[in-house]
Amino acid sequence: MTDTTTINPSAERIVFAAAELFRRQGFAATGLKAIATEAGLPIGSIYHHFPGGKTELGETVIRITGAGFQELVETIIDAGTNLVSGIDDAFAGAAATVEASDYADACPIATLALEIASTNEPMRQASDRAFTGWIDALTGRIEAAGCDRKTARATAISVLSLLEGAFLFSRASRSVEPLHAAGTSAVALVRAAISD
Repeated sequence: MTDTTTINPSAERIVFAAAELFRRQGFAATGLKAIATEAGLPIGSIYHHFPGGKTELGETVIRITGAGFQELVETIIDAGTNLVSGIDDAFAGAAATVEASDYADACPIATLALEIASTNEPMRQASDRAFTGWIDALTGRIEAAGCDRKTARATAISVLSLLEGAFLFSRASRSVEPLHAAGTSAVALVRAAISD
């Protein structure tokens, strides 16, 4: 399963219920019964669609939400008048989303990645694949704007690190100031990379 178009509606409801609970509560603190209740389905539905249990469900959540988040950010960046303005728009949009959600809605996989990176190898690998996809996509855009591959990749990693760190700081401080500050830095990094 790589996206929501390849799973049936019941499995999709389970994935989105799990994603929301994992984001709010974390992986370990979220039981399958709570996921089933949130999805409005019997608990047996989880085992039917995800025979590998909670780990398989977690991997699917990471894969689907990671791809969705990447698509959203790419759409925002690509709608900008140029790459620099697109990056600026992405950080501004992230700030608006976090603030509108009362600081509950940020990166869909960051909570999971932080929690499971050293304890659950299949989910660590799923997180790594999601982040690598983000890095590769942004690297390609920076490179297409006139930057060499090595610098483009380093810049992409830096921009995404700024975004992820700012999400964490913004949620902890209940302020969008970190996202605005990180956005300013990300814009400067991209501008410098493509003007060299």
